[in-house]
Amino acid sequence: MSESPTALTRRREVGSASARSLLLTILGEFALPRDEPVWTATVLDALSRLGVEQRAARQALARTSAEDLLASERHGRRTAWSLTPRGAELLAEGTTRIYGFLRSSHAWDGRWLVLTVSIPETQRRLRHRLRTRLTWLGMGSPYSGLWVSPDAEKAAEVGEVIDELGLGDQTVAWVGPTAGIGDEGSLVDAAWDLAGLTERYRSFLETFDGRRVADADEAFAAQVELVQEWRRFPFLDPDLPGELLDDDWPGPRAAAVFHDRHAAWHADAQRVWARLQSEASDRI
Repeated sequence: MSESPTALTRRREVGSASARSLLLTILGEFALPRDEPVWTATVLDALSRLGVEQRAARQALARTSAEDLLASERHGRRTAWSLTPRGAELLAEGTTRIYGFLRSSHAWDGRWLVLTVSIPETQRRLRHRLRTRLTWLGMGSPYSGLWVSPDAEKAAEVGEVIDELGLGDQTVAWVGPTAGIGDEGSLVDAAWDLAGLTERYRSFLETFDGRRVADADEAFAAQVELVQEWRRFPFLDPDLPGELLDDDWPGPRAAAVFHDRHAAWHADAQRVWARLQSEASDRI
């Protein structure tokens, strides 16, 4: 069984910014809410404001179309792009996760979901696909073949992944609290790179906490850059309960800055996008 296109797309988004990644951010932020076709010229103008050259922007459109996320339609010498059902679904799911991430704390009942999976080293592709899917669900792997999550309610979703990958005969899972032997903190440190995540949050705060814009055009670029950076965190942060985190964990503060800056720039950014669409529509 090949890796699902949606899982592949999600995995790619964890990487560094690219023309395609910025394109998806722009489509999710401006095209998805309007549910209307987007002119090629609009996309080129929008990406140029973010330092993307026209050739790279056109390649991003072609690549996204080849992945069945966009469909094109000719209007004379111009081309309009619309989200496919799969593209709209992917972006809607991402939008829900991005804007709902870290919006509220959640209580923990002390239970862990524990999963053991036996996959031979020779089946590297299958191991990679499993890691991609379980990481997306927020699970961590402290040791080879062992996966854990403090969210026991994810058992059903994890079960679906195991079934889809045909690993039922190689897997055992259970739910319960620790037995008081060993250190839960050490388990958390081994399962997730919280130190690296802390640095990412601090870098985000340094970039956006004090950032201000002079006009609507700057607000547009700042808004895309803000969402582009924030959208990675739901893929990287397992959103652990507060009981398992340090008191100075920067996640909630970063979330507050994200929503504050987004609200401040939203109206101006949307006006710039509408202007770009109007200008593109008026071109012969």
